[in-house]
Amino acid sequence: MVCLGNICRSPLAEGILQQRAWDAGLKWSVESAGTGSWHIGEPPHHLSTKVAKMNGVDISKQRARQFVKEDFQRYDFIYVMDSSNYQDVKHMSGHLFNDEKIDLLLNELYPGENRSVPDPWYGKEDGYHKVFELIDAACRKIVHKHKQEVR
Repeated sequence: MVCLGNICRSPLAEGILQQRAWDAGLKWSVESAGTGSWHIGEPPHHLSTKVAKMNGVDISKQRARQFVKEDFQRYDFIYVMDSSNYQDVKHMSGHLFNDEKIDLLLNELYPGENRSVPDPWYGKEDGYHKVFELIDAACRKIVHKHKQEVR
């Protein structure tokens, strides 16, 4: 899961997908990163942490890290929160970029529409609730799709 700073959207996405996978009996390892380096080592934004906790997801132990091109070798799939993140990841990855392993998260809900998960950074708490709902719906779809493919 990748966003810009790895403190608002992608930590939520990491926590939500990890929780939904565990709930479904999947032994996935989900991680997140940011394309920028401003927040390396910091915990998620306090409102992301609060909203996640209100919804039964603990992201308090996460720490921000920056995306690295080797992530394409480490992970089966990379979801980004918006098209700017996509372009940044593509640029940062160089020859390791693999367009079959990356997509915008909301394409799970709205295939091919390339919708963005809004960045709640400058807003109030209600924006974090809306972002949680969007990410949760996409993560539930990912888990459901995977469970269907395994059958």
